[in-house]
Amino acid sequence: MRIDSTSLRLYYDRELIKVHPRVAPGKRSTDPGDYPVGKAEYALRNVNAIITRAREQGEQIGIYAERLLAGPLPWTRMRQAYGLLRLCERYGAARVEALCARALDFDVIDVPRIERMLKEAQQVEDDATKEGKVVRLPAGRFARDASAFATINRGGALKGGA
Repeated sequence: MRIDSTSLRLYYDRELIKVHPRVAPGKRSTDPGDYPVGKAEYALRNVNAIITRAREQGEQIGIYAERLLAGPLPWTRMRQAYGLLRLCERYGAARVEALCARALDFDVIDVPRIERMLKEAQQVEDDATKEGKVVRLPAGRFARDASAFATINRGGALKGGA
């Protein structure tokens, strides 16, 4: 290794391998070409590459990834974004796409919740396959009749409800 006022040169057996420009103390110079193919995206924390990969899986997945990585510190949620892409591989992009659309409708940006929803749906499907029938969902515990919401106006007449 040789350092001068403008550059840093790396040698191996007297053969020049790499030249980096000199940077200020505490800074670093990284050449993306030095990383193995496909690994630079991880090492350089490339948020745009993750969003592009998510868009390739589906439109709603791409929007979900954008919302997930929005904000001042996107790299703090990159593991969740990679998890979202792995869910597409494991469960299929169509199922993840549908759940991302549903989660976006409710403004729920939480990949572990998407994963739980996929696992629970898989369990219900497996149970239905074993029994050979569709599983009926339980009725709402606190569901009320529409007449419970009727109001009485000043004249004593019933208004609204069923």
